Amino acid sequence: GRKKGGGRGVREEDGEEGGDGGRRGDRHELADLGLLVPNLELATGCSPAHLPGTPPSPLAQSLSHRILTLLHTSDLISLEDLRIWHMPDRIAQPETLEGEEEEEEERVPEVKAFWTLYMDIWFISLDGNPFDAAWGAVLAALKDTKLPRAWWDADRQAVLCDERAAEAQRLRLRGFPVAATFAVFEDKGQGSWGKEREKGKGGGETRWVLADPDGFEEGLCEEEVTVVVDGEGGAEGKVLRLEKSGGVVVGVREMRDL
Repeated sequence: GRKKGGGRGVREEDGEEGGDGGRRGDRHELADLGLLVPNLELATGCSPAHLPGTPPSPLAQSLSHRILTLLHTSDLISLEDLRIWHMPDRIAQPETLEGEEEEEEERVPEVKAFWTLYMDIWFISLDGNPFDAAWGAVLAALKDTKLPRAWWDADRQAVLCDERAAEAQRLRLRGFPVAATFAVFEDKGQGSWGKEREKGKGGGETRWVLADPDGFEEGLCEEEVTVVVDGEGGAEGKVLRLEKSGGVVVGVREMRDL
């Protein structure tokens, strides 16, 4: 995506940055300052339902909001990577009398600005399951993003950036959250095939869980579940988020099975 602002001058190398408490603080500050701005565009002719030149559809707005929410709740991006630090100059002290020791004022670095990450997601072809594709694109872009070294210039009252690519630094992403969407198809015994099945197996409904449903399958399914798992959260992974829409088939037990 596009980057706005400056870079980093001072970095904290404390790993978890205060543990869960530090991550929650980062989450709130990132949201309050609006430093992460995903923008999803479907009006590209990617499907007959999304022609060029049309206003943003409810689906596009919903997907943008879901991506922004996941960026915040997954704590993927460290706020420290987006801070622009400045070390104030020493303040000249008045001359001291003979025999008195000159006291040096301690300099404390201060944050002068932030990077803002703009993530523009354009769909070329849409045939179902847009969220997983959009989130995968965001994750790949962030892993490849480098921020130039930047600093605050007190004389110009502006942020300056180093043009040398060797001085740029990658974002320190926390984990590798992967999204997987499943759709639930219910066979309610309709049609000739359904009648034969009822005669052979005593009737009743049969359900199938479809991974990565395409547009045709989404049209036949009333219920979808999206699971976000951190691939670096251990051998079995760590579930970061569960989303469910439509239907009443999938309950707690079924979601655990997924």
